[in-house]
Amino acid sequence: MPATLNSVAVAAGVSTSTASRALSGHPSVLPTTRARVEAAAAALRYQPNRTASALRTRRTGLLGLVVNNLRTATFHTIAETLQSWAGDHDYQVLVCTTGGNPDREADFLRSVRAHHFDGVVVAGSGANTDLVNGLVEDGRAVVTMNREVPGSLAPSVMSAYEQAARLATEHLIGLGHVRIGVIGGPPEVTSGRLHHAGFTAAMAAAGLPVDPDLVHRGPFTPDVGQAAAKELMAHPEPPTALLVSNHEASFGALPALGERGLEVPGELSVVCTEDEPFYSWWSPPLTTVDNRAALQAQRAAALLLAQLTGAGVDEPVRRAELVEPLLVVRGSTAPPRVS
Repeated sequence: MPATLNSVAVAAGVSTSTASRALSGHPSVLPTTRARVEAAAAALRYQPNRTASALRTRRTGLLGLVVNNLRTATFHTIAETLQSWAGDHDYQVLVCTTGGNPDREADFLRSVRAHHFDGVVVAGSGANTDLVNGLVEDGRAVVTMNREVPGSLAPSVMSAYEQAARLATEHLIGLGHVRIGVIGGPPEVTSGRLHHAGFTAAMAAAGLPVDPDLVHRGPFTPDVGQAAAKELMAHPEPPTALLVSNHEASFGALPALGERGLEVPGELSVVCTEDEPFYSWWSPPLTTVDNRAALQAQRAAALLLAQLTGAGVDEPVRRAELVEPLLVVRGSTAPPRVS
């Protein structure tokens, strides 16, 4: 029969309430008493009833994390950073991967509420505003990431997507490129819309036209990148530089360029957004705009902690934070070859 709190108290020679306070780390319990209770609990192999404790304290020690996938460096860096932070603050993180499906995300957010999670980070679809707001109104700590959630009451952390595309485009223009191809995300998604805005703004500022035939925008899949790269390089006047701001598409675009035998950067300069470890191992190493995923996760953790501890009561939590990206110049960009 499993040990109970009462049996631990009897073995330690204290009251049940004292045993409870000792095992919860309450400061009113003498160190000698706490040690005696802990020894009795260990000897009896006592396991606390977390559900009962949560009902008493309204704290489960559980945090949720929604991500679209764990394949890309951004999402698994966010997951690892938050998990490490949570461990240091006596929390456990349950991760839900959704494939960007708003319905799967919604199911998890309902579970977060039903099981009384202390908080959740939603780096997901950008949908489910009502569920996000319901958690906020219920007193849960909530932070959104990755995409805008229209009408959200939760604070957010996001990469400065528009600035990322501007940095990449300005770098290529500075090298002398005027025909710049783009493989971007869909316009209805935050990153797709803002990356495109940054690209077109940089081109306009330089007085350069945007050739619509050189701009391909589509879903976040390798197949989109593969098809777009092949079509761009088959154009009668192909680009001399390529910006791949659709991150998942880069997994298809880069092999397609390699299969074509293109000399990078001699025939084509290439810039990608959101750094990946393999970008620095590619031949040549790829110039990229690093979205600083670890820093995004650290900012999200700080916003969570402010809500969990009530630190934002006297000094309001910032509603939205944009993390500035960094241009990392490697070997895949150079001036266009003179004919």
